[in-house]
Order: sequence, then C-alpha cells, then structure tokens
Amino acid sequence: MTLSRRLPRALAITVPAVALLAATACGSTDDSGASSTAAEVTPAAMSSQRPGDAEKGTVSADRLSVATAGRAAQAALARCQADGLGFVTVAVVDRAGNVQAMLRGDNAAQHTVEAARAKGYTAAAFGANTSDLAGRVKGEGPTIADLPGTLFLPGGVSVKVGNASVAGIGVGGAPDGNADQACAAAGLADIAGSLQ
Repeated sequence: MTLSRRLPRALAITVPAVALLAATACGSTDDSGASSTAAEVTPAAMSSQRPGDAEKGTVSADRLSVATAGRAAQAALARCQADGLGFVTVAVVDRAGNVQAMLRGDNAAQHTVEAARAKGYTAAAFGANTSDLAGRVKGEGPTIADLPGTLFLPGGVSVKVGNASVAGIGVGGAPDGNADQACAAAGLADIAGSLQ
C-alpha cells in the first residue's frame, strides 16, 4: 500500500485524536480540584454542527468564505509588512488544516509555508491561540506536541463563531514568534466583525 493510500486513513485517526487531546489539554480545574473542560473545547463547541443535521445522516460545518479567508491573510501580511517583516508566510486554514488562503511574502523562506499552515491548524484544532498552547506541551515523555501536523509556537490564532473554532490563521517566518502572533491577530481583527 502506498503512502498516498494510507494518508487519508492516518488523517481519519489523527484528527479525532487531536480533538480528544484538545479537550484534555485545555481542561481547567474548579475549586474542588476536579477537572472540567473549558467552554472552547466542549463537544458542542468542537463541532460547529448544526442542530438536526445528524438525523439526516450528514453534518455541516461552518467555514470561512474565500473572500473572508483572503481578507484575513491580506490583513495579517499587511501588519507584518508594516512592522518590517514582509518575509513571512500567512496561511488561513479550516478546522481540518486545509488551506483556504495563503500569501507568501517577498523572500519568505520555504520553511515558512509549512510553519504558517501548521500554526493555523494547531490553533483551529485546539480552539486556542498557539501562544497560549505553547506552555502546555512541556513535560517528560510524549506530549500533544508530537501530534503530526501541529506546531506549538506563537503565531497561530483560532477563528471562532460563538464558541466553535472554525478556522485558524497562522504566520511563520518572523525572528520572534510573538511578532508572528501579532500579525495573525491583526488578520483576525480585520474579519472579526463579519463572523456569524
């Protein structure tokens, strides 16, 4: 069996695993010490499934329009260019990590393409900004950072409709991940008013 034939099966296993790990990693503790899951990662929030779809045998998921994804990418790159960081790549991805829009700045190195996509996917899948998630991947032995296709470095922001994560904006290539994060946040700020 070739890698291309095995890849969809691997993704079918990996994506639900990421959702499960997201619920675990983003949990919180109440006053009694009991663990509870944050609102951003409850099963209802993890899926933007519309009520009644499951009874039809199908589900529908919210996703950004091409115009909105393009606008977010343009705004993020514009912020980086204004900050003298035009050599970055910006990726806007859906919850599954599929690229909806990508802009590669002038002289952006090849590694920035995958870094931007992976940061966007990580933010979308976990429903949290990668700058917030970065501190949660430390520890001995395997961690969620070992999940394929994820990157727990600052530079990815989650795009939400209500409490449901529907997309991610990732930026890669700045010398400091916090600069990547600021550019991605600018992309989100540009489209925030149009998200419903």
